[in-house]
Amino acid sequence: MPPLDFRAATEADIPALVELVTSAYRGDVSRQGWTTEADLLDGQRIDPEVLRQDILRPHSRVLIAERDGRMLACAHIAVDGNAGYFGMFSVHPALQGGGIGKAVLAEAERIVRDEWRCPAMRMTVIDLRDELIAWYERRGYRRTGIKKPFPYGDERYGIPKRPDLRFEVLEKPLLP
Repeated sequence: MPPLDFRAATEADIPALVELVTSAYRGDVSRQGWTTEADLLDGQRIDPEVLRQDILRPHSRVLIAERDGRMLACAHIAVDGNAGYFGMFSVHPALQGGGIGKAVLAEAERIVRDEWRCPAMRMTVIDLRDELIAWYERRGYRRTGIKKPFPYGDERYGIPKRPDLRFEVLEKPLLP
């Protein structure tokens, strides 16, 4: 299989990114993959204006993975305090489980470590997502014990179907 090509997103990519991220997490199409949040949340997964700000701000990059010019995956990385931040990680549902996610995560870690010189990568994951947290743990991430509230009432992040959603912070050292 041909290698993935990585590039930084531009504002012109916003509609395709919204479609990709939504397909990986919301609605029936997301059930083709294992990252679905369809049982936890309705509504949008990413707000186009928030995405635009992430693309434009300094020390922030929306990373796109393509093959033969087709967008297959994406992630948002940024400098957040003394660490890198990893989020909005999405792989097309029909392609999940084939190694694309591992490659995107490795490239994101490389950028944060080698280009931005951050000593660690952090992320937040809905704490009910045990299978997803286990996937990250197999890649060196550890639970920090820090929990953050879900932004109930802010529909930019979705419409919760449960009253018990929280985020858990995971972290991985990138530099010795």
